[in-house]
Amino acid sequence: MCDSCGCSQPANSVTITRLGQSGPGAAGQHHSHRPPRAQGRVVAVREAVLGKNDGIAAHNRDFFRKRGVVALNLVSSPGSGKTTILERTIRELRGEIPMAVIEGDQQTMLDAERIDATGVPVVQVNTGAGCHLDADMVHQALHRMELAKNSLLFIENVGNLVCPAMFDLGEAAKVVIISVTEGEDKPLKYPAMFDAAGLCLINKTDLLPHVDFDVARCREYALRVNHRLEFFEISARTGEGMPAWLAWLRSQI
Repeated sequence: MCDSCGCSQPANSVTITRLGQSGPGAAGQHHSHRPPRAQGRVVAVREAVLGKNDGIAAHNRDFFRKRGVVALNLVSSPGSGKTTILERTIRELRGEIPMAVIEGDQQTMLDAERIDATGVPVVQVNTGAGCHLDADMVHQALHRMELAKNSLLFIENVGNLVCPAMFDLGEAAKVVIISVTEGEDKPLKYPAMFDAAGLCLINKTDLLPHVDFDVARCREYALRVNHRLEFFEISARTGEGMPAWLAWLRSQI
């Protein structure tokens, strides 16, 4: 059983690897991500785990604040286009704003290798059977990065619209991404994620003529859950809507 969110997983280890570098700090690091012993009420265990996480998240947030780093936690279901959005964003802002990326996946370094090809610093966190990043994983990854002052740090979370909603990583904001190839009712089905987010990207708008997706209804459902949400409708593939997203990022620095 997961030590916080209740999903089933055996004891496993997390691997953190810095790409594009050799020498000290480049090799992968393993640290235990073991579930607690079954004792007491599940809610008590959950509160203890989240309490510890929140303490480390506060440390991460202080670290970011002192360096003027804006950390954004990108969350979505698998296949929404998070990595493609990052690739396009980096290409558009390269040379203007320093950027770095922490990639979260259960296995493989495929997404990190795509980001590494853009030339920005990237660290891969493989969670094994874990379904989300937590603040300590981000903390460990930060030890393998050198973040420039007044920069953007993108944290691409594990594809999952449930568990990442509960975990503060020390980020300035959660950015939830939904693609038009998903149902517009996602905000009602996964309200905790949309309530925790500060921004919603509706991606793959170039596919709207070919899918049954009502953008206005999706926005309406999301606003029922979180009336503070801001929206950008974009296509990372064609660049449609990207200028507004890029302008928002510039405004955060």
